[in-house]
Amino acid sequence: MVDAARAQRLADRIQRIVAGMLERRIKDPRLGFVTVTDARLTNDLRDATVYYTVFGSDEDRAGTAAALESAKGVIRTEVGRQTGLRHTPSLTFERDEVPQNAAHIEELLSKARDMDAEVARTAATAQPAGDPDPYRQPREHDEEEDG
Repeated sequence: MVDAARAQRLADRIQRIVAGMLERRIKDPRLGFVTVTDARLTNDLRDATVYYTVFGSDEDRAGTAAALESAKGVIRTEVGRQTGLRHTPSLTFERDEVPQNAAHIEELLSKARDMDAEVARTAATAQPAGDPDPYRQPREHDEEEDG
């Protein structure tokens, strides 16, 4: 086993290598506007997962996934050459869902802000349903009853 810090450094290095390969050397026409967002490496350094995002339609995303899958061997060879590891990790490409999730969360937060503003507008002009002071008040004793 390797310490987590070394695995993280190698994952960062793999991310840069893959991004450089996609930018300069991989000339597949199916490859869309792709950004490598992260790479994670197992602690035994045997498997690397490379996360990416693609700008465009579902068709662009599918084409990019196919292009990455077909270029996996060339990219893995370059990763092995540049890292100098005894065993080059196998590569898995996963589409990063973070941008879609972030957009969805932002949409939900916007709806919540709109609903909060509506509640505040309604509350500003609201009148109590019952007595103006709904809390019980202690009864005052009559002087005549005590004496």
